[in-house]
Amino acid sequence: MNSSSIRRVFKWEYLLLLLVMALAFYIAYIPNITYPYPVHIDEWRSMAYFETISQSGTTDIVEPFYGGTPDLVYMAEMGFHLFWSMFHQISGISWLTIFRYFPGIIFIITVLSVYILAQRKNYGWEAALFTCLIITTVGILGPAFLVPVSLALLFIPLTVFIAFNFKSVWSYLVIFLFTAFLVAIHAVTAVAVIIILVPYIILNLKGNIWHSLGLILALALPFELVGLIAPISWVEGFEHHIIAELFAPKIIPTEIDLPMIVSVYGIIPILIAFLGVFLLAMKGGKKNYGLILGLLALLVMLVSYYTFHYGETILYGRGILYMMLVLGVIAGYGLMRVRTLSLPENLVARLKPAFLTRRAGVILCLVLIGLTLATSIPLRHNIPYYYMIDEADYEAFLWIRDNVGDEYEKAILDPWKATPFTAVTVKQVYTKIHMGPTDVDFQVYGFLEDGCTDTSFLRENDISIVYTTLECTNPDLVEVRENVYLLD
Repeated sequence: MNSSSIRRVFKWEYLLLLLVMALAFYIAYIPNITYPYPVHIDEWRSMAYFETISQSGTTDIVEPFYGGTPDLVYMAEMGFHLFWSMFHQISGISWLTIFRYFPGIIFIITVLSVYILAQRKNYGWEAALFTCLIITTVGILGPAFLVPVSLALLFIPLTVFIAFNFKSVWSYLVIFLFTAFLVAIHAVTAVAVIIILVPYIILNLKGNIWHSLGLILALALPFELVGLIAPISWVEGFEHHIIAELFAPKIIPTEIDLPMIVSVYGIIPILIAFLGVFLLAMKGGKKNYGLILGLLALLVMLVSYYTFHYGETILYGRGILYMMLVLGVIAGYGLMRVRTLSLPENLVARLKPAFLTRRAGVILCLVLIGLTLATSIPLRHNIPYYYMIDEADYEAFLWIRDNVGDEYEKAILDPWKATPFTAVTVKQVYTKIHMGPTDVDFQVYGFLEDGCTDTSFLRENDISIVYTTLECTNPDLVEVRENVYLLD
């Protein structure tokens, strides 16, 4: 191949990669196409912590919703909250812009990371294309939300790339830093990286034991450092939580509908991934077997939880995302082999037109891509998402933030809207719904439906702000703005 042919190949490669990047951004942008606010309740929760850290200038904060000490989830994801708080302060970009557009930007970087991993074997854009198909739901989360797992995903292909291709002290140091960052923002993903790489590490014990030992140290030391740096009480609490989760029988979360997730991901990508598994196994090699067995390890973890209901719930839910990422890489190899398929010359000579028969693999590849996108994109548009507040709510919350003084500290409102309320106003709430309504939440609904007349209830619980679209008939409440009442 001469230099001009090589340049043409690179031009087509870069054009395809740009199209794949655009597709990645679009798919991540779907939940926010017509909605300018954070979508998932975890996004609103994170926004509340972001703003609290920004205002206090420290991660040692008072829990923004109820006061007191932040929970284990905040401690486990502290790096994520600190990262975005600092980014917001340095960049000056508004929270609404960050939550609406940056999931797509992060997903583009994830796709590029997969491209870097797979391009060494000449199937970069194909693997990147199938990575775009990772779905987002309210149960498993995903790249369309600004949540820790979305940022953490991009480090999986990068870590695997370094582990597969470099064997120096510097490469182990980079893997150590990546793992440490993952432990700080989303430790579950750090565990997933270990699950994916364990087969490759085992395969290298024979013939390259020092590489295996280097990888083990790079992946394990960050977890040990957590025990040295984090408060003892937090580490012990987290360990007790994990142990209790592992040995307690679970009910499959209703919001994680595995058959729906498989159907939305698509039958064609799954079949191409199976082809990729077969072809990689036929080709052999530690890297190929490591990738296949890494996918198998994830599948065993997911199937065990789904079948026997034992394990870590969050690792099951997020594990579906990790599985789709690795599945996409392997499907990329399968598609590359389809694209490079060529018919025997004697068959080409008999078939007409020769221009098409000589490019049978490319044509079949284009057909598979067309069918995949034609079915996948509409299915992703049909995934149900909830929207917690509307424009009127948001404008009211902004008004409260800017016009209601610090002496009014706690509010009562529809518990479903309480998380966004704190995220915008940085004021505490009496109760909020996260996983589902509780007896306290139903008590609040009764209070609001009764016209907010129980003043003693407000005073006993130090509630000084009421936000409701229902009628308030309590003379002790002063309406200072439409739907906003202050306790006189």
